[in-house]
Amino acid sequence: MNVKCSPLLRVLLHPPVTYLHYRTFTVDDALEAIGFGVFQWKISLITGLAWVADAMEMMILSILGPELHCDWSLPSYQVALITSVVFIGMGFGSPVWGNVSDKYGRKVGLTVCMCWTLYYGILSAFAPIYGWLLVLRGFVGFGIGGAPQSVTLYSEFLPVKARGICIVLIGAFWAIGAVFEVLLALWVMPTLGWRWLLGLSALPMAVFVCFCFWLPESPRFDVLAGRREKAMATLVRIAKDNGKAMPQGTLTIYKQTNRGQLKDLFSPQYWKTTLLLWFLWFANAFSYYGIVLLTTELFQAGDLCAATQGAKIEPRCSLECKYLSSDDYKDLLWTTLAEFPGLLVILLAIDYMGRKKSLALCFFMFSLCILPLFACIGRIALTIFIFICRAFISGGYQVVFVYTPEVYPTETRALAMGTSSAIARIGALITPFVAQVLLRRSVYVTLGVYCACGLVAGIASLLLPIETLGRGLQESSLDQEVEHPASAPSSQSYGTTQSTEQ
Repeated sequence: MNVKCSPLLRVLLHPPVTYLHYRTFTVDDALEAIGFGVFQWKISLITGLAWVADAMEMMILSILGPELHCDWSLPSYQVALITSVVFIGMGFGSPVWGNVSDKYGRKVGLTVCMCWTLYYGILSAFAPIYGWLLVLRGFVGFGIGGAPQSVTLYSEFLPVKARGICIVLIGAFWAIGAVFEVLLALWVMPTLGWRWLLGLSALPMAVFVCFCFWLPESPRFDVLAGRREKAMATLVRIAKDNGKAMPQGTLTIYKQTNRGQLKDLFSPQYWKTTLLLWFLWFANAFSYYGIVLLTTELFQAGDLCAATQGAKIEPRCSLECKYLSSDDYKDLLWTTLAEFPGLLVILLAIDYMGRKKSLALCFFMFSLCILPLFACIGRIALTIFIFICRAFISGGYQVVFVYTPEVYPTETRALAMGTSSAIARIGALITPFVAQVLLRRSVYVTLGVYCACGLVAGIASLLLPIETLGRGLQESSLDQEVEHPASAPSSQSYGTTQSTEQ
């Protein structure tokens, strides 16, 4: 017997299966829904310890040199080589740790590099002769080259609106580490000596290693590696710590196996950004370490007016021995405190002017404040202008640390940070030959080099093809996600996927 069904009853009994809709969400959607909270504060402190350790290892270079110059009767070129070998190690280590972080995970790369640095940092305190110290400090440099991966890891846990300010604030840990190293040297060096300073300077790394077990892997990396369940577990953990609800639906996955390849940085959509960013990282390091070295050289020149009017500074005997005095440490402390005003300026500008304009502002102001040094000015005025120069160039450093992880996708983000950091070390290697060697021949030419570098870098900042303010982090270069305004991602922005059943 044939039973006739009404159209409505037929639909209820046999729903159409041509289009099945189900809700999905991305890591960006989840982080926007969860927001910034207790979890991000915890990870700020732990990744900040890696930044403190990096700053202390850098600041110790300006303290260790004069001490070994006297204790071991080293000529100037051997003292300079102690600094250079650290930067050479960083230059080799940065891309290696970046590649490790892209292939095996951010937590793996950061943890291993900090353990490596801790081990060789403590060993260098027991170096019996100059050759051993040189080798061990080179290994320390290789390890510390992975410290920027702390920013990579940290940035991948942040919602869009908080990312710029939070990464700049993490830069405060660098300033804290630099100040702490000077204060530690002021306490340790007169009584205990440089070996104790090397050993005690490894304390922040030791604390980080003790707490690194708490660090979760980046959910963005887990998504790209095809580990959906692990990424979901991390997001649930963040939501629980922050007291927020997870979005409903299924986490979108972008599995990709060939991650961390150098050629991806030169793909059609990224080659211009890569070249410009490499130059900007180079200019930042060249200018930053240059102004640090110029501070000491110009202060030790004695008669500043005679030095600038004569357009050269007379070289000192390479075997002349002079320990750092308490006044020297205090001057070093004052110039180091310039990091904090730089952070404040960028904190106010980065989310209002955008990344590109903020970076250009830092370079242009750096060049502008170099100009008065061409004139015959007193020590107080010299200190003020150098203070402002260092404040802006340190602020520029923070901007590139914000911009670089934002502009590249997850598959190459760590490698981009690593290679950029390696290029920066080239600038740090070259700048002593300008700030110390060229300065002996001509003050004007030396200042002109730094002024021109800042101007060109400021123009290059404006030429960057992508502004990342309010832009979500891309998971893959194949990701077709368009740039969102800062308020776009929310718990209501889940994607809808369609499937067809034959």
